Amino acid sequence: MKVTGFISLWTLVSLPCGQLANPAEHEDVVKHAIKLHRGKGAVIAQRKQWVLESCRKLSGLLRQKNVVLNKLKNAIRAVEKDAGLSDEEKLFQVHTFEIFQKELNESENSVFQAIHGLQRALQGDYKDVVNMKESSRQRLEALREAAIKEEMEYVELLAAEKHQVEALKNIQHQNKSLSMLDEILEDVRKAADRLEEEIEEHAFDDNKSVRGVNFEAVLRVEEDEANSKRNASKREVEDDLGLSMLIDSQNNQYILTKPRDSTIPRADHHFIKDIVTIGMLSLPCGWLCTTIGLPTMFGYIICGVLLGPSGLNSIKSIVQVETLGEFGVFFTLFLVGLEFSPERLRKVWKISLQGPCYMTVLMIAFGLLWGHLLQIRPTQSVFISTCLSLSSTPLVSRFLAGSVRGDKEGDIDYSSVLLGMLVMQDVQLGLFIAVMPTLIQAGMSTYSSIFKEILRILILIGQILFSLAAVLLLCLVIKTYLIGPYYRKLHAESKGNKEILILGITAFTFLMLTITELLDVSMELGCFLAGALISSQGHMVTEEIMCCIEPIRDFLAIIFFASIGLHVFPTFVIYELTVLLFLTLSVVIMKFVLAVLVLSLILPKTSQYIKWIVSAGLAQVSEFSFVLGSRARRAGIISREVYLLILSVTTLSLLLAPALWRAAIMKCVPRPERRSST
Repeated sequence: MKVTGFISLWTLVSLPCGQLANPAEHEDVVKHAIKLHRGKGAVIAQRKQWVLESCRKLSGLLRQKNVVLNKLKNAIRAVEKDAGLSDEEKLFQVHTFEIFQKELNESENSVFQAIHGLQRALQGDYKDVVNMKESSRQRLEALREAAIKEEMEYVELLAAEKHQVEALKNIQHQNKSLSMLDEILEDVRKAADRLEEEIEEHAFDDNKSVRGVNFEAVLRVEEDEANSKRNASKREVEDDLGLSMLIDSQNNQYILTKPRDSTIPRADHHFIKDIVTIGMLSLPCGWLCTTIGLPTMFGYIICGVLLGPSGLNSIKSIVQVETLGEFGVFFTLFLVGLEFSPERLRKVWKISLQGPCYMTVLMIAFGLLWGHLLQIRPTQSVFISTCLSLSSTPLVSRFLAGSVRGDKEGDIDYSSVLLGMLVMQDVQLGLFIAVMPTLIQAGMSTYSSIFKEILRILILIGQILFSLAAVLLLCLVIKTYLIGPYYRKLHAESKGNKEILILGITAFTFLMLTITELLDVSMELGCFLAGALISSQGHMVTEEIMCCIEPIRDFLAIIFFASIGLHVFPTFVIYELTVLLFLTLSVVIMKFVLAVLVLSLILPKTSQYIKWIVSAGLAQVSEFSFVLGSRARRAGIISREVYLLILSVTTLSLLLAPALWRAAIMKCVPRPERRSST
């Protein structure tokens, strides 16, 4: 029957498309089809008779399908009117009839889709790769839709089976008297069914018709297939829990984020193993760096390199590890703000505002100049220059941790200037992320629309400035009326129990983070401002909170620096070591010189000596260039090669930063302060 159906399809297509081939070729194809059908040769008369019979059979099947559909409709109406059936039995029978109706209609649609596909293929040019690609894409879309429909039908069959079980149970309960325990369990079962129906979101059905949603073919991979004995008893459980991994055709790997049944607790064991592995390996790596005189953060980066794609490739939940590492940045900037009082911020706010802006403009100007000489697109030049103009706030914060920051009379503390400029760069980062979509459109636009894109960028800058003004006004209100009573309440409630204090400070930090995120300003700025607002309550408050938050910050910072190591590729660095060293030294020297030049113009004469230390702290590239680079690569602003160059230059500049910082400290800082700064 399957062979007959195939020949019938071929017959229907060959009749309207016979003019596309000469009679001899057409006759050969027909003879081959008859051989497939009968297993031997056939005369022309038999061939014509077989064609007619096949067409009659297909036509008869279609008529029979229509008759069956009418009978099913009558059967559904009869079941709905039957008063002798319970609601469960009616639901089961009607559901079964509807599934059978859908299966008949889908089978007919598959027949005509196959005919249309074969006709399109016969009319195409076999030498045209584009045409064959389009035909393949259409067939792939049809197969995806067919797979989705079949999956939905299977789910409906499962639901019908459940309804059947419900109907059978209802009949059994009517035929026998239930004990008290059975009645209680029956009530619990009905309540559990109602709970599942209430909490189930139907995310698949709700999103399959949303614009921009595509059907994709994925592979479902069960874990630890090699250990078949252990999996023999475990696989059925994993099928129900959804703990297997999905891989799409682009080699992206997915894990479960929200299960269908939320009543069963689940844990991502990949993520747990990754965090445990990073925690264990970070200790010897950090210990080794301490022994040879390097900051421990480089040990954590080495840990990420060893466990990442370029090493053992044992980290499975890379996105989840990076997400957890972001909290290390949040708490690091909170502690930076905790040590950076508002009075100190007011003292250096002009320098903090002017310095990063001048440096960014100069970097973009040099980038456009070199881009013009090397024939690089202006959009790409602006993006690369902006990425390289940013400096690493977490790294410099670790350099300044525990340093003596007492201001001399008439002088400006170098740590205040440096942290103020880094915070302003974080604001610029949020501005640049907001402007990036417009930058992408500008790269694809013609010169006639450049004026509109510039106007759009100016509007975005105005929105960011308005958001910054709103944030500062909110901070003023919080400092004046809210932060004092809030902390006193926390302190009173947390006597003998530090959980309330830690939770209250963390909640306040996340609140400020959320506010700045909603106002399209960087989340990092919100964390910094939260620390600065709390530091306004005095030195004793700062010390108490720092003792509670520092252990949390230290652990999350380990995860953050290890996540940076996941994007470091030593083989690429070794292959292109000469080029990368030249580019890294050029970037570091350029940023150092530009910082010295800008600070010479804006610093008071009595504080000119700190320009060397501040310039040394700014002469590296921020780890956020990883984030910007990945977004730009996905958007097509930069190529894969440029993206790898940005990653490598960023990594090497971070490795050179401690040496440059120590050299500046040795030259410019008095000996008592030098010990605590290094």
